[in-house]
Amino acid sequence: MPSAFHSLLLPLNRKRKSKLRRSRNHPKESKPNRSRNHLAAGSGDPSFHLKTSSSASSRSNACLVQPLGNLLLSASPRANLRDAGFGSLRAIPDDLLLDVLGLLPARDLAALSAASKALYVVASHDPLWRALVLDELGGRFDFAGTWRDTYVAAVSGGRRSRRRPHGPEIRGFYSDYLFQSWLCANMEMRHEWLARDNIQRRRGLTVEQFIAEFEEPNRPVLLEGCIESWPALKKWTREYLLDESAGKEFAVGPVSMTLDRYFKYSDNVQEERPLYLFDAKFAEKVPEMGRDYEVPVYFREDLFSVLGEERPDHRWVIIGPAGSGSSFHVDPNSTSAWNAIIKGAKKWVMFPPEVVPPGVHPSADGAEVTSPVSIMEWFMNFYSACKTWEKRPIECICRAGEVVFVPNGWWHLVINLEESIAITQNYVSRRNLLNVLDFLKKPNASELVSGTKDRVNLHDKFCSAIEAAHPGMVNQLELEAEQKAAAGKKKASFWDSALDANTGGFKFFF
Repeated sequence: MPSAFHSLLLPLNRKRKSKLRRSRNHPKESKPNRSRNHLAAGSGDPSFHLKTSSSASSRSNACLVQPLGNLLLSASPRANLRDAGFGSLRAIPDDLLLDVLGLLPARDLAALSAASKALYVVASHDPLWRALVLDELGGRFDFAGTWRDTYVAAVSGGRRSRRRPHGPEIRGFYSDYLFQSWLCANMEMRHEWLARDNIQRRRGLTVEQFIAEFEEPNRPVLLEGCIESWPALKKWTREYLLDESAGKEFAVGPVSMTLDRYFKYSDNVQEERPLYLFDAKFAEKVPEMGRDYEVPVYFREDLFSVLGEERPDHRWVIIGPAGSGSSFHVDPNSTSAWNAIIKGAKKWVMFPPEVVPPGVHPSADGAEVTSPVSIMEWFMNFYSACKTWEKRPIECICRAGEVVFVPNGWWHLVINLEESIAITQNYVSRRNLLNVLDFLKKPNASELVSGTKDRVNLHDKFCSAIEAAHPGMVNQLELEAEQKAAAGKKKASFWDSALDANTGGFKFFF
């Protein structure tokens, strides 16, 4: 069967490393849950609009797969090409089959695509080829519009055919899993997903007001006007960043890439989970970038700094195209964080620590978090569930020049609405110090602590460094916490005041 994989059927010397699960987009991304719901389950209006930027190849691939519900409207309701073309494999769910195909080297995946039209469809699934590219090439690839074309170009020595080979004409393949993957990559954010903006927006706060109104009570806030003096707001054009970082590689998902290669990728990609540039060492690699911003005045007490070079990773530059972002997570090591937008816009959804977002399932010990495959899938299948909740999420769109404060323990999801550049830092102030110390001494701290090589001894090192730099601080904070807890108990509730503790009955006053 003629196919776009013809060149891959030639002998190859490359071998793909077997992996049981895919690499994560970036350190804060949670473990994806691949068992998808039916399309737009519970999401109200099932209509959608495709992005105007959807590539021609991406649009043409849509005809390969249709949602399963369309099978009922077809001329032959029982004729799903999938069942006939998969043979004995038809009993395997699509998500499990793709996990199995993800273990194949490229040559075998290409050969499988020639076995039937149905297998051509699943062998064309671009995330399979993304894994191959990243495993075999790392970040040294030139993105060619799709991951499959990128791989073909790479193994062909960079020589691309003037005319892309045409695959077989395919009709009648129905799969919710595959169609939703394509849809999540190509649909626009709906208006109702962007309309809610209930975060407090404040300008001109004093540090004392910020502490009393937001940091102490552990509430999010969007701060305006506090980074207007940053040189980065004017300087960080593409040309400036490319010039300053020439030859330097940044952390992008599981690989490292130069900025020019990453921009070539981000300009042309249209996928469900775009790679996200998320680098903790950017200021060391490019010192000028570190000098182009300063910590806003509200966050300058950072007690982790007493550890010097042994402190966990705490600051990152973040760059990504529209659709990239972070799925639901809680920031590492029980720290609080601030996130400042230099270019672009981000949609934020935040839940307080006691409210686990719908569709998100943390393990009992907090070491693992299972969530939907992508951010767009969460919006499609779970966003509307929050409408009836008593504790609805805090939401906002943060734009260039604005800063979001993320209190410790808050679940948050972030998606870029356009190409965006941001700086984020995690920090520990005295308002959060006891929480961090409790977190670091948990029995499974070696699994929970992140951003440092020495996960086991971080608690003891931090306690010693704090005591040396700020003698008596921990004891004083513990005393204040005990007094606050005692004062809280003295405030009797209605039922406490109504109950007679001596008789076990109720007291009535006339």
